[in-house]
This record gives sequence, C-alpha cells and structure tokens, in this order.
Amino acid sequence: MASGIFDDALLKHIWTTDELRAVFDDRNRVQKWYDFEAALALEQAGLGIIPRAAGDEIASKARADDVDMEAIGAEIRRIKHPLVPALRALQERCSPALGEYVHFGPTTQDVLDTGTVLQLRDAHAIFLRDMKAIGEALYGLAEKHRATPMVGRTHGVQALPITFGHKCAVWLSEMGRHHQRMRELEPRLFVGGLVGAVGTKASYGPQANELDRRVMRRLGLGVADISWQAARDRFAEYACVLGMLGATLGKIANEILILQHNEIDELAEPFSAGKLGSSTMPHKRNPSTVEGASGVARALRYNVALMLECMIIEHERDAASWRAEWRALPETCQMAGALLASMRYVLSGLVVNAEKMRSNLDLLGGFLLSERVMFALSEKVGKQTAHELVYEVSMRGIEQGITFEEALQRDERIGTALTRAELRAALDPTTYVGLAPQIVDDVLAQVRAAGWLN
Repeated sequence: MASGIFDDALLKHIWTTDELRAVFDDRNRVQKWYDFEAALALEQAGLGIIPRAAGDEIASKARADDVDMEAIGAEIRRIKHPLVPALRALQERCSPALGEYVHFGPTTQDVLDTGTVLQLRDAHAIFLRDMKAIGEALYGLAEKHRATPMVGRTHGVQALPITFGHKCAVWLSEMGRHHQRMRELEPRLFVGGLVGAVGTKASYGPQANELDRRVMRRLGLGVADISWQAARDRFAEYACVLGMLGATLGKIANEILILQHNEIDELAEPFSAGKLGSSTMPHKRNPSTVEGASGVARALRYNVALMLECMIIEHERDAASWRAEWRALPETCQMAGALLASMRYVLSGLVVNAEKMRSNLDLLGGFLLSERVMFALSEKVGKQTAHELVYEVSMRGIEQGITFEEALQRDERIGTALTRAELRAALDPTTYVGLAPQIVDDVLAQVRAAGWLN
C-alpha cells in the first residue's frame, strides 16, 4: 500500500506521470550514482590515478539493475548513510582487488548532487517536449480563433469584447517566455560536482582540475567554476522556473474551469466515452482534469518556497537543508510533469463554443459597449462630458432593467448628438475588438521567429 500521493495506485496519475516517476525512482537514482562512479573510474584510469583494469571493471559492473535495491535500502537505514550501501553493492560485484578503487576520492555530495543533475536532465527533456506540444496547441487555437469574438472580463465581470484568439495568444506568449527561461538556465543547471569534502578538491590530487573536466565531459555536463555544495541557487532557480510554469498552467486550467461553468459555457475540457462526473448525478460532465491541474499547481508553488529555504546552508556543507531538497526537488519535477501532461491533453482537445461566446456578448443588453459609445459621443460633446453622460444613462438603464440602446434613445442629449444608425453601429460587439486579430498575428509571427515550436 502506498504511503504517498506520488505512488498511490488510485490517485498518482493526478500528481505525476509514469515517465517522471521512472526518472526519480530508486533504480534510476542509483544508476545515476553509478554513472558518476563509472565516469570517474574511467577518467582516473586514463590519467594513471588508478589501474586501467580497475576503471574498466568498475564501469562494466556499474549497473543498478544488477543490485538489490531492498537490501541497499535496509543497509541505509542501518548505517544511516545515504550512499555507502550502494557503493558497497557495486564493490561487491567487482573483483576484490579492483573493487577497492570504487569511489576513489569523491565525497558523498559529489555523487548525489551530480546524480540529481543527471536526473534533472532526463526530466528537463520531457518538460521541453510537453511545453512544445502545449505551445503548438495554443498556436493552433490562437490562429483559428484570431477573430472569434468573446467577452473580455476584468475584476470577474464583463468589461469589453476581445477575441478568443487573443486570450490564447496571451497564454502562448507566456509559455514562450517560460521556454526561453528553461533553455537559458541549462548552462547554469547542468554542471556536476567533483570537489571533495569541503570543496577544495584535495582528495583528487594534483590532476583534479583535468579530472573534473574529463569526468563532466564524459557525463555530458558542464564544469562548475567552484564548489556549489553550499550554494544551492542552481536547484532553487530550477524549482522557481518550474513554479512559474506551473502557475501559468494552473491559471489556464482555472480559466477553462470557470469558462466551463454552465452559466458561461464558452469552453470545455475534452470529454471521452465513459468519463463519469458524479456518483449520484448521471448528467454531469465535470471539468475534472483542469480541477486536478489547478490543485497540483497550488502544491507546486508551495514546494518552491521549500527549495528557497534549502539555499540557507551552514558552513561548507549542511545535510539538513540538503535532505529537504531530496523531497522537494523530485516532487516539484513530478508535479510540473503532471501539469504539463494534463494541460497538453486539455489544450490539444479543447472544446470551443464560439456560438455561446457570441451570445454572452449580449448578456448585458448592450452595456458592454459603453466605452465605444462614450468615445463616439466625445467627438460631439467632449470626452469628460461624454463619460458623465454615458455613466448617468448606464446607471439609469441598469436600474430600470432596459437595454443600453433603449436607455440611450430615451435621452434627448444623446439623440441630438448621435443618429440612430450611429448608435446601432456602435452597439455591435463583434466590431469592437480593437487590434486583437492583428495582435494575434504579430504574436504568432514572433513565435515562428523564435523557433521554439519548429
């Protein structure tokens, strides 16, 4: 029986994905440690620090599939050390004399930090793939609905007409900035650690810098300028960017949730045969995917705070803060992966009710166009006077329960300034979307130029 949500057989699909769970499971974690140990042994052998046979032997036996994870876990609990049991398991698979050279110089954090970076690199590739898919879905929606009119809302209530394409282009532009952030942080994040117990490389001998370069080149990582055992900004930055990404996805999920309300009915998440909304109300089609995404996004944002706490380190190393990372960083990545997967599914099959978008533009009886009428009137009587006049007419019309057009026509001051035809034209919401279609086109062109969807 699972003790946590990420392994819960019933609910884990909301909080993580099979791909991300595999990246952060015990076997892959240990394999990344062994990848570090293999690279180190091979490069030490190449520099003559250990025998060539030892490097080859260690690298050939560094397979997590060949060791007993349960036994390693039991030994970790017994001796209270997070790495040594895994090293002993590797050593036992090597011939006795050559196994002596396993872990020749590193400190535990060299291995665990570099292993974590290798795991993050695996997760990062998944994130970029799903961000691209979401970007393509948003691009398609923005392009298709560049001129589809809908209500724009501010402070939770109707404000002015926009287009649905414009809303999608805002989301697309935001996702593009997150993609840019993810690519920009790669040189800072994907570096290893090979510095020894207090960061001075003393245990690696006089060839330490050359060894560092060789090991990281073999692992496909950059070389840190100095020890980062006590400088956790790399992981904190990654968590912060994932938190921002999650906030955007959570915002989009919440927007779809709201616009799926029956009273609004402008958007809906995909519906598949057999999907059940309620145990007692058979008619319901609940927005369960976006509801789940909204909830995961909230938890993700709180994990970011914990990762920032982990930046507070005492002296040259601090296991208390380090251990908190072991929980927060994998969880953050798994939640980000779950959000990306959920919203990729939703946005790729999003149901757009353009007819309801159009009818909702008339919900206020024309008062949605008060700004347009005010500016048309201001050409005749001045802007401030027009604002006061339209405000007075609007408040009176709303209180009397009549349409905006009727309220305007009842006022002689407006009737003398604007003809009935001018009023009728000003009250068409589909022709007052400003530059929205052009803005969408501009954003799509910028996305194409940036190349992140190509």
